[in-house]
Amino acid sequence: MTKTRIAVAGAGYIGQAHMGVAQHSATVTLTAVVDPSPVAQALAAQADVPCYASLAELLAHDRPDGVVLATPNALHVAHALECMQAGIPCLLEKPIAPTVAEAQTLVDQVEATGAKVLIGHHRAHSPIMAQAQAVVQSGELGQLVAVMGSATFFKPDSYYADGPWRREVGGGPILLNMIHEVHNLRMLCGDIVAVQAFASNAIRGFAVEDTVSINLRFANGVLGTFLLSDTAACARSWEQTSQENKAYPSYDDEDCYVIAGTHGSLSVPTMRLKTYPSPEDRSWWKPFDERTVDMVRADPIALQMEHFGAVVRGEVTPLVTARDGLNNLRVTEAIVQAANTGSTVKL
Repeated sequence: MTKTRIAVAGAGYIGQAHMGVAQHSATVTLTAVVDPSPVAQALAAQADVPCYASLAELLAHDRPDGVVLATPNALHVAHALECMQAGIPCLLEKPIAPTVAEAQTLVDQVEATGAKVLIGHHRAHSPIMAQAQAVVQSGELGQLVAVMGSATFFKPDSYYADGPWRREVGGGPILLNMIHEVHNLRMLCGDIVAVQAFASNAIRGFAVEDTVSINLRFANGVLGTFLLSDTAACARSWEQTSQENKAYPSYDDEDCYVIAGTHGSLSVPTMRLKTYPSPEDRSWWKPFDERTVDMVRADPIALQMEHFGAVVRGEVTPLVTARDGLNNLRVTEAIVQAANTGSTVKL
C-alpha cells in the first residue's frame, strides 16, 4: 500500500515520539518536520525529510495527508484551525486548548465542518485500557459502585530548575498530569458530573500545588477518589505500572486504578480480578474467585499513529474526538476551581 504522508509540527519530547513511530510504521511515513528551532532542523536531517519554520511554509511547499500538532499548548487552537482551513486532518496533542472557552470554539468548528481531528490522549489506544473496558462492559463486576485511582510519583528538583514556570500556577500536576487520568477514568466509568478537591503545596512551598485529593461523581452514580502528587515517592502511577513507556522503571506488583462493582473488582494495570462465584452468595465472609485477565502490552503512541493514519484515510472515525478533549479539559478546570474554592463544582 502507499503509505499515508504525515508531517509533525513541534520537535519537543512528544513530537520526537511521534516522529519515531511514524518512521517505523507500516502504514504511515514521516514526510516533514515543522519547527523553527535548530534542534528540529537536525532531527529532520537525521530523518532525511525537510524542515519548515511554520505550517504556512509547509503548506506553501507540500501538502501532507495529515499533520501531528505537538506544538505549545497556547498554539493548539490556532494551528488546528489552520490545518482545518487547509482541509488537512490533524492529530492535536492534549490538552486540546489552554482553556475551556478556547476549546469550545475549536469543537464548534470541528463539529460544524466535519473536520477530521483526533485528540492525542494516547492512553485511549492502550491495549491494557481496552481490556479493562471490556471487563467493565462485560458485566462481570456487576453494577459499578466506585473507582479508586492514583498518580503518585516524585519529580526531581532538576525538573523545576530546568522549567521555572512549573513552580507557578498552571505548572502543577493538575493541569500537566491529571488530564491523562481524567480520560482514563471516563473510559472506565463514564462522564464525570461533579468534583471536589483539596490541594496542598506543603512539601515544596511553590505557588502551585504538589499534592491533590479529589472526589468524583459520575453520571451513572459511581463515586471516585483520586490521589495526585508529584512529590510522593510512590510507584502507584500509570507510568510506573503499565510498562508502556520504557523511560520509566516499572513495578508489576503495583496498580493505579481499582474499579469495584457489586459482584467484584478489577485492579489496573495488573488486571487482577476478584469476583464472587455467584450473585446469590456474596458476602465479605466468603472468598473471591481470583484470576488475572489476559492482556497484551504495546506502545500506545505507535498504536495512536496507526489509528490516525486510518482516520486520515477515512477508514475510521477518531477514537478521541474534539468533544472528548473538551470534556477532559472541563473536568480538569473544575478540579482547579474546586481546590481553590473548597466547593463542589458541577459540570
